[in-house]
Amino acid sequence: MKIIDFRVRPPMQGITNQIFYTNPQRRDGFNRKLGFTPAPSAQQGSMSLLFEEMDAVGVTLGVVVGRVSQTLGTTSNDDVATVVKEHPNRFVGIAGIDPLDRKAAVKEIDRAIDQLGLRGVNLEPGTYRIPLYADDRRLYPIYAHCEDRDIPVILMTGGNPGPDLSYTDPVTVDRVAADFPGLKIILSHGNWPWVHQILHVAFRRPNVYVSPDMYLFDLPGSEDYIKAADTYLADQFVYASAYPFTPLKDYAERFLHLPIRPESMRKVLYDNAARLLKLPA
Repeated sequence: MKIIDFRVRPPMQGITNQIFYTNPQRRDGFNRKLGFTPAPSAQQGSMSLLFEEMDAVGVTLGVVVGRVSQTLGTTSNDDVATVVKEHPNRFVGIAGIDPLDRKAAVKEIDRAIDQLGLRGVNLEPGTYRIPLYADDRRLYPIYAHCEDRDIPVILMTGGNPGPDLSYTDPVTVDRVAADFPGLKIILSHGNWPWVHQILHVAFRRPNVYVSPDMYLFDLPGSEDYIKAADTYLADQFVYASAYPFTPLKDYAERFLHLPIRPESMRKVLYDNAARLLKLPA
């Protein structure tokens, strides 16, 4: 069964300056806290080991996400495009955008999509130099532009996305999804810890896709995510490992043994992501 991993940060130039490589103790601590052993490829910074880990479990594509973040580290869209250009059969790219300069942000979105060949936009509102909530009106021109161009948007509003817990409030996502019903929104970290609430948001907003990645296993709400992926959100659930915060191979092996029916598993592992990224089914 083919897999698209919707959140992979390979150990390459421009990505290794992010916090999961500059602070390996934090990264490996997250792995162990979640019940995993850190990936050899991450610890050794080895692309060849990463490809072996991908091949071992059938991860055909990894989605490499650009980032503009005051707190977590920045990866430029040119660096993301370089990763994809060097390994076109391994990775697709998503652009990181700084929304605080509206005109520059819109120009960068168009450049990233039209010139660099990236396939979406990543926004991490609470980590900018001025932390924002997902429904901050300064983000609305970005949402509108992406909706008009049918560009999917990854929102990081779960886990540790801002100065305090209020930046994970699912109500902000609900408002954005309602105001931009044609905008495809992928929630990295699954808006954890508000599992019940975000599943309700996705249930009532068909443009919201849930991707719990590193927060899927052995945490409050895990069983509810899994049930949703198998049933009423099978078409709105997106697989991701958040590598290197979990080991890509071991995460996939564990995921493949979840009580999810084959028809739902196929959607979660590949079909939903391929549709969002406009890739062949």
